[in-house]
Amino acid sequence: MDAMAWIALAIFAITIVFVVANVIDGTIVALVGVAAMIWFGVMTEVDAFGLVDWNVMAILISIWIIAGYFGKSGVPSWLSVQALRLSGGHPGLLVMILSVLAGMISMFVDNVVVILMMAPVALPLARALNLPVTPVVLMIGFSANFMGTALLLGDLPPQMLHSVSGAEFGDFIWQFGRPSSFPILMVTFAITLAAMYAYGFRSHRRQAVDIGALGIETHIPNKPFAALVVGWFLLTVVGMAFREALGVKLGFIALTGAVSLVLLLELLRGKLMPPSFEEILGELDWRAILFYIALFALVGALEKTHIINHVADWLKPLFAESYALGATLLYWITVPIVGIVEHDAYILTFLYTIRDMQADGIDPWPLWWMLVWSGTLGSNLTVAGAPALFAALNICEREEKRKVSLREFLSWSIPFTLVAAAICYVIGMLVWVLPYAR
Repeated sequence: MDAMAWIALAIFAITIVFVVANVIDGTIVALVGVAAMIWFGVMTEVDAFGLVDWNVMAILISIWIIAGYFGKSGVPSWLSVQALRLSGGHPGLLVMILSVLAGMISMFVDNVVVILMMAPVALPLARALNLPVTPVVLMIGFSANFMGTALLLGDLPPQMLHSVSGAEFGDFIWQFGRPSSFPILMVTFAITLAAMYAYGFRSHRRQAVDIGALGIETHIPNKPFAALVVGWFLLTVVGMAFREALGVKLGFIALTGAVSLVLLLELLRGKLMPPSFEEILGELDWRAILFYIALFALVGALEKTHIINHVADWLKPLFAESYALGATLLYWITVPIVGIVEHDAYILTFLYTIRDMQADGIDPWPLWWMLVWSGTLGSNLTVAGAPALFAALNICEREEKRKVSLREFLSWSIPFTLVAAAICYVIGMLVWVLPYAR
């Protein structure tokens, strides 16, 4: 590597160390890292702007805007009440149903937003059934973080995969004649929840609950508003699913859905009484948006200086000698790393690394899937791996008015992560890796 490549690598490494250490806000650190790359001549400010995948950023911001209206529609609260009714007062079953709801919603909505929507209405349900709050909220957090990669919309890793590989919405369901992310993660999710039910919730006895005394909405207060938001959300998802037929970028479809929804709600403000657009914008996580923008620029600088090519050249012999062994090492090394390192930067770097191994005849798709799955599932190990778990832990501590110890957190995160990672590994190897390794 030349001197500029070493400078880029040093700036990137220092930036990631400070992000992980969390002494200074990670967004500030990432932006300073981009500025350092520019001032040291690794790239120009024009390069930095061009290295950001603005299509992905448009998807992210647009879906967050629609999700903001969805969160205020009353639907999440109504779904939680239906979960209580469906559980029949069985505490363990209620936790599993809430986890399923969180996982399903997170396929379309950012996982942090899902936790902020679901946890407040789950708390009175937990208290009514004499359930400890921490395991309930953590299970919602784990589940939301888990299923965000099942489809293209829910989290940044699948959107980054779309950016690097061109994966379309349908590829996350069925690709190259075999099941891909959605069915494999659904099976893994079901088995993991069954294991967690046996681990921590089976012994709780049925409770009689007066739903009216819980103090939460048992019906959707503004049905026309809720129907419009949910319908527009689904219409946007359908449009994104048919992106290839429409012939435009996913980000443009998502942006069209968000802007048209905002316009329609503003025109019908007198009839539907929606929250103001300013309120929705104010609730967007702008720190996360700036962090993701900086992340694309930082990883793009590594690609621009050919560092990723060097990493790919170093890994090629391993995959050429034994594709299955290489995929296994990639998977199981990723799981613990993303438990202590913010997983988005790691995943984006290795998506590019795997792409650069194609020139030597190494098929990237099984490796891309194994990377994205392990990178998502492993991030449930600690709060350092995923912002969603940090949000869940804050809710637990605020509600219980105490610090949740690391030991208590790990007593739930380790079994959840290990079971999920092991099941997904077995399915992923059988469906994707071994057929390509022959």
